[in-house]
Amino acid sequence: MLQRVLVANRGEIALRVSRTLRRMSIDAVCVYTDADSRSRHVLEASEAVRLDSPQGYLDAQRIVDVALERGCDAVHPGYGFLSESASFARTCSANGLTFIGPPADAIALMGDKINAKKTVAAVGVPVVEGLADPAATDDDLIEAAGRIGPPVILKPSGGGGGKGMHVVNELSELPAVIGVARREALASFGDSTLLLERFVHRPRHIEMQVFADTHGNFVALGERECTLQRRHQKVVEEAPSVFLNDAARTRMADCAVEVARACSYVGAGTVEFIVSGDDPEAFFFMEMNTRLQVEHAVTEMVLGVDLVEWQVRVASGEHLVWPTQSAVPVPRGHAIEARVYAEDPGRGFLPSSGTIVGLKEPASSGVVRVDSSLSLGVQIGTAYDPMLAKVVSWGEDRHSAISRLERALRDTDILGVTTNVSFLTALLDDAEVKAGEFDTGLVETKGRLLAASSTASTQLLAAGAVVDAWETHSESNSESNLAPQEAVRLGARSESASSGRDLGAWGAFDGWRVGGPVARRRRWQVGGQETQTEVGDGWVAVGDERFDFRVHRGGGPGELSMEFDGVTRSYLWGRDGEHLWVGAGGRSLRLTPARPVRLHGGPVASRGGQVASPMPGAVAALYVAEGDEVREGERLVSVEAMKMEHVVNAPLDGRVGEVLVHVGDKVTLDQVLIIVEESADAR
Repeated sequence: MLQRVLVANRGEIALRVSRTLRRMSIDAVCVYTDADSRSRHVLEASEAVRLDSPQGYLDAQRIVDVALERGCDAVHPGYGFLSESASFARTCSANGLTFIGPPADAIALMGDKINAKKTVAAVGVPVVEGLADPAATDDDLIEAAGRIGPPVILKPSGGGGGKGMHVVNELSELPAVIGVARREALASFGDSTLLLERFVHRPRHIEMQVFADTHGNFVALGERECTLQRRHQKVVEEAPSVFLNDAARTRMADCAVEVARACSYVGAGTVEFIVSGDDPEAFFFMEMNTRLQVEHAVTEMVLGVDLVEWQVRVASGEHLVWPTQSAVPVPRGHAIEARVYAEDPGRGFLPSSGTIVGLKEPASSGVVRVDSSLSLGVQIGTAYDPMLAKVVSWGEDRHSAISRLERALRDTDILGVTTNVSFLTALLDDAEVKAGEFDTGLVETKGRLLAASSTASTQLLAAGAVVDAWETHSESNSESNLAPQEAVRLGARSESASSGRDLGAWGAFDGWRVGGPVARRRRWQVGGQETQTEVGDGWVAVGDERFDFRVHRGGGPGELSMEFDGVTRSYLWGRDGEHLWVGAGGRSLRLTPARPVRLHGGPVASRGGQVASPMPGAVAALYVAEGDEVREGERLVSVEAMKMEHVVNAPLDGRVGEVLVHVGDKVTLDQVLIIVEESADAR
């Protein structure tokens, strides 16, 4: 058995792997970059080593050096970063370290999507029609798309995870999309090679967990339904799939095992299939992920198996406990997982950033599992994948699993960065999702509607106004020892954060000033709009809407229990500079004091269009120069964050007055990039 393992990853997966290693009495050594110094995978590690390399988690040689310096005999790569790097696996082996993953040759074969497709087709596994040629030029891809007919999908040959993938419905758009896809593929995988496939009608995305040992045993551990996605990134996963029938499930498992055999696989892997929504038995090989999957938790919950433990055991030379497929346990009940992302559903799921100033997560139990490494003060940037945590639930059936997950998400409040938590609740409540009748386009089709339904309520904004008034009142009252602080971490299993003292008459906010109470009036920027609030003696108004309220008690730092119109709820709050964050029931809101605006004359102020960045990131490409004439909808600039490009288009017909950025510049959310002056013809 291995004795000491370096975990070559970050965040929740590093924490999750480390916990299994400790349970197995194996020493775990973690690594981190400066940006992750406050992460829980570092704070809870018995030993954590700072990576001083600019490449961070991608510096294979530095990670191997750390493993050797700290006396490790193995490396666990987690997922992402170097987990599917054949050269990293070879470097580990060359230095006497056990790589807890498949052989380097298997990684290389399956990591090349073109050769992988040829390999699995040769053993009888069905594949989708398309062009898989590493020498294919842009013209070759365009010609193949014309032959196949739209819609088609572009995929990077060098990697998966949804990065660089684009569905093209109009062939006229293909040349421009190829350029974007190649840049994203190069940035993500160091390889701009693309393959093209027919886009399957009403597709479902279903994958098979496979496992193999060094003694020639191969098994499939059941499927996971991963159809609910946005931008080809999984959002919700579950096991088992409600779509597959027994015949399709058995045949898919057999195909997955054949794929593993074809590449002489060892360890945990996942074979992904695209399935026609019209026929569960019409499935096609997409790719093999030669690593542990993000969504492995749902398989663990229905099988009662620790997949990380078996990765370690297989890497130590042990036989699988399931020598044949018939020995694999039958799934018990249903499990479903929601990925919590730092993204803004109201802005088309663009990445968000910030510092965690308030945090409440549901308690883990036998039926709810939270994989997270969030802690107060952690900075969420755009250098890494936007996934912050995973919330997983188990139920006797799918209905109870979904209900438990919805409740767990309502117990999740993250302040300081915009997340998709409330969107996830709205998604799980969708009628098609509850019925299991959906395809990979559901989020794309219903995204705007679901995002709108998950928008924070007016009452939450009212609560923010009350918190602001209460905070100011507490700080100005010399007799008060309830002075608020800027951040809090709460556990759902503990009442310690809500055992505050009775505020007595303070609950009505009276006596604010000698001579009688005076309403506190503020103007806020909330969600891109300006809103006015007033807080008076037991009442608060947001625009024309008014609520009666009382503050029952001051909870722990960063928490207030308030009653609105007879309903009491605990509200979490925190400050990040001038921004006030407030959250409750899985919804959060950022309130920023509105600044007076001075109007200036001139064509730019009166008629121009300020083109702002839709997300924090870096300028990837500029398509125009100052003085260029542009039409509404014409591409102006691309902003890249987390290996994803977003094209910003002209808001109107006109002339480019100013270009305020250069390629490579770092930009913030809503930073003005380009100014377009409206053309005289449009005035």
